[in-house]
Order: sequence, then C-alpha cells, then structure tokens
Amino acid sequence: MELHNSTQRNEAQSTKHIFILSGQSNMAGRGGVNRDHHSKHKHWDGVVPPECTPDPSNIFRLTAHLRWEAAREPLHHDIDTKKVCGVGPGMSFANAVKERAGIVGLVPCAVGGTAIKEWERGTHLYENMIKRVKAAVHHNGGGGEIKAMLWYQGESDTSSHKDAECYEAKMETLIKNVRADLNLPSLPIIQVAIASGDGKYVDKIREAQMGMKMDNVVCVDAKGLQLKEDHLHLTTQAQVQLGHMLADAYLSNFASSSSSSSSSSSV
Repeated sequence: MELHNSTQRNEAQSTKHIFILSGQSNMAGRGGVNRDHHSKHKHWDGVVPPECTPDPSNIFRLTAHLRWEAAREPLHHDIDTKKVCGVGPGMSFANAVKERAGIVGLVPCAVGGTAIKEWERGTHLYENMIKRVKAAVHHNGGGGEIKAMLWYQGESDTSSHKDAECYEAKMETLIKNVRADLNLPSLPIIQVAIASGDGKYVDKIREAQMGMKMDNVVCVDAKGLQLKEDHLHLTTQAQVQLGHMLADAYLSNFASSSSSSSSSSSV
C-alpha cells in the first residue's frame, strides 16, 4: 500500500517513537482468523475493531521491504508469511499511546510457532529483527527513537520440561543481546505472560515470565483474556484488550511527561 497524499508522506518523514512487536503467533495476530468450513483453508474475517482503526497521519508500520507505510491490520501480513494473520495487539496499542507518544512507528517481527531458541543471536529471526529495527531508526524517509520492545512468546516452549526450565535464562539472554546490539542498555521490555500453550508446562513458562527480575522489564498477564476455539490464540476483542494493557504498562512505567522516554538518551 502506498501513502496516497503529501500530508501522509510528510508525516511519514517525521521522527517516530518506534515500538518493536515480536514473539510468536499471538503477537503476529490470529484474531478473526477462522477455518473455512468448505475449503478447510483459514482466512481472516476482515473485521477491524474501532480501537484498531488506521491513523495514516500518526501510526506507521515498517514493511518487509523496510519502508514505512500507514499501519493497518493485519500488521504482520508480510512478516509471518507462512500463516494467515489477523488482528494482533499492535494497532490498539498504537492508538492508545499516540496521544502521549506522538507519531508511532511499529516494527512487526513476530513469527508464529517459534520457540525461544529460534530467537537466539545468530538465528535468522533474531538477526532479521535487529536489521529491521536498525533500518527503522535510520530510515531515509524519517526514522525515530526506539521506545520499547513488546514481546509475546512462549507457547511453543510449553511442551518440554527442559525447554520450560531453560526459558527464563534464554529470555534474559535475548533481552541482553537486543539491548547490546541496539546500543540501548536500558531499552524497556514489556513481555506478555502467556495465556495458553502447546503443552503441559504453561504454568512453568508463566512463572518465569512474571518472576523475571531485570531493570526496565515489566510483564502483563494475558491469562483470563478470551481464547478462540483452538484454546491457543486470542480472539479479536482479547487482542484489543491486550493492546490496551500493553499501552497502560508502557505509559505508566516508561513514558515520561516530556517528549522523551527513559530509553531515548541511549539512542
């Protein structure tokens, strides 16, 4: 999708407050994705809640080709390409923070079905995420400052006791690596405590997520949000709620009353 008028192009070139959206399917968004009873193929129903309405002057996304465009659902359609994407938490988050954050730049990086070990430094997923974020910051058409990473992942690590045992250490390493590679030692991280999983160690993963003791790392809990019939993915309305929870966590913990956040001094 192209930006259609000069106003949009001018806004796209303004300094953005950049948020990384990463993790697996519930961050990529499966809200409104249903299986067609006739063809058995999955499709997105196209329903966009009011809280996820595009705002072409204030909310942008970085495409797979590293270009800014007006953000709209599904945010991950060209990133999580092996699955059908629908509504995730990103747009409701962006609409909720834009009044305080100004122009919002979203960098979708989440890929469904991925385990934490697939996000280790040196892997395709990790290196592509870092590449995308650096491109977003230094974009010729208007970059910005990285304000936080929103992370929702862990469902794929619930099947094995060993994976669940290692999760906290791997997540801490991931955070340290991201901060080091972006040269942002205090980058805010807002992670989601999972509400579901593939296996029996969901509680073990949740315990690791909610018990993490690192500076500038906070957790919001997805438990209690409505799940789809697959008992794994959040519904569209649950994603809207999660976006607001993430926004509240960001605004209350990291957004200062001035135009800069706690991470901007390190950019």
